[in-house]
Amino acid sequence: MTTVAAIDPSGTVEVAEDTLPVARTRHPWRWLIAVVALVLVAQFAHGLVTNPGWDWPTFARYFAADSVLAALKLTVELTFWGTLFGFLLGIWLAVARLSKVPVLQVIAWAYVWAFRSIPLIVQLLFWFNIAYLYKRLSIGIPFGPAFFSFDVNGVISGFTAAVIGLALHQAAYSAEIIRAGIISVDPGQLEAAKSLGLPWRRQFFTIVAPQAMRGILPNAANEVISLFKGTSIVSVMAIAELFYQVQVIYGRNGRVVPLLMVATVWYIVLTSVLTVVQYYIERHFAKGGHRELPRTPWQRVRGKLAEITGERR
Repeated sequence: MTTVAAIDPSGTVEVAEDTLPVARTRHPWRWLIAVVALVLVAQFAHGLVTNPGWDWPTFARYFAADSVLAALKLTVELTFWGTLFGFLLGIWLAVARLSKVPVLQVIAWAYVWAFRSIPLIVQLLFWFNIAYLYKRLSIGIPFGPAFFSFDVNGVISGFTAAVIGLALHQAAYSAEIIRAGIISVDPGQLEAAKSLGLPWRRQFFTIVAPQAMRGILPNAANEVISLFKGTSIVSVMAIAELFYQVQVIYGRNGRVVPLLMVATVWYIVLTSVLTVVQYYIERHFAKGGHRELPRTPWQRVRGKLAEITGERR
């Protein structure tokens, strides 16, 4: 239905409604592409169910096995500690790169350059074999007497070496993500805060940080998810994380595909959880950028159901 407005000589606006319906534009190619996509998805799902090579009984047997759950717990711990220490160090590196002290700028830049250049597997193996270079470490006055020393092998275990390698590697990328978020804030915001006489700490935590977080969060979440999947690399250190444990099991029974699916599904499950957490954290920091927060997926589903059933919410 169309609406026509006209102005008569007296200045009165007259509105007339045309009862002819507006013809919808047809898009046959869209429907064809959608049908082809649905057929391909249906074929893939049919293959998952009917192909005996997937061996779903073996998958079900090992999916919640004690050894797999223990390895999953270790994977989550590696991700947590690598993320925590990586971002803590990344914050200081980002601050150093943005500082006005040339020495700090150069040191932070050199760190980011070095740890982004060296492959993660090389860093992990280096820390795992650090005792070849330093059998004992001492703490004391530089170039002076040591207060106490300790045996490296007794302190740096395989798990500790993995956390150190993951955290130092993650810090280089985290520093750039944080730096990019900070410099994305309009400099006029800081100028306005300074003109109001706000102290530096309040300027940063109430003006810069909330706005920077909107740019930091998507990339930071990607890094956390990449780190979670990247923990599979520590299998070269014979640490019983998820992928290593799956390898051990299929090395014994020869059921490669279903055991790989066990690891795959667990990675998908935990990545999905991290994605949901990311969504709600981003939604929290979007309060300052939107007059009204976008609806959550559940709210959109409820709204669509209300439209279909004719209910008013």
